[in-house]
Amino acid sequence: MGLILHADALGFAYPGRKPVWSDVTLTARPGEVLSILGPNGTGKSTLLHCLAGLLTPRSGRVLAGDVDLATLGRRRTARAIALVPQTHAPVFAFRALDVVVMGRTPHLGPFASPSQKDLDAALAAMETMGIAYLADMDYSETSGGERQLILFARSLAQGADILLLDEPTSHLDFGNQARTLALIRSLADRGLTVVMTTHFPDHAFEISDQTALLARGRLQAVGDTGDVLSPEALSALYGLGVDIHRLDNGKTICTVRGVTP
Repeated sequence: MGLILHADALGFAYPGRKPVWSDVTLTARPGEVLSILGPNGTGKSTLLHCLAGLLTPRSGRVLAGDVDLATLGRRRTARAIALVPQTHAPVFAFRALDVVVMGRTPHLGPFASPSQKDLDAALAAMETMGIAYLADMDYSETSGGERQLILFARSLAQGADILLLDEPTSHLDFGNQARTLALIRSLADRGLTVVMTTHFPDHAFEISDQTALLARGRLQAVGDTGDVLSPEALSALYGLGVDIHRLDNGKTICTVRGVTP
């Protein structure tokens, strides 16, 4: 277990439009969580889709280990990298368990059906996420938060060494946010490489080894979380005053000041 994910001078633009961002270079390592912060519309989700091999960068390359994703097929890429998107619109009335079993697709041969081993892996992933009780529920009838946990379970069933998480706590209640953050940290501690986007600096302080700041079409900073997330950097990133507080229990939180409607 364990693959380094490296983005080398990535640039991306949708056809006929100006670049979303340029010259993005970062490295995520096994056993670590790398968080990407930035204002709305800066291309964080687009970056994750490029890192997953689902979008083709205009320039630069993405390496999983020492292999360029451009040389891998979709199946081999999916065995190495799992992406949990922000949203997912169901097309058919699958059970939640069926959606999680879909994570096993990269391990199946052509026209093969999931085996008992695949079903067991899917159920184990749902147990890990604390959602085994949803197994037989119609996926289209689940809440936004439940759906996010189901998609996370699908990524675990996929068995990839690299996890890309697009705002993994965005639809979750307070308790599930805390549990999901703890799970993400534990997955990294078990040797996975984790990259996540988030709008919450507090979450980066909580579980991230490294943090990258994306704004104005490029990386503004990347490095150790405690070094990158300064009051000055966060104030510049979000356009308002940010203070950082170190609590007696060792946690770090952010507060804002001077906000006007």
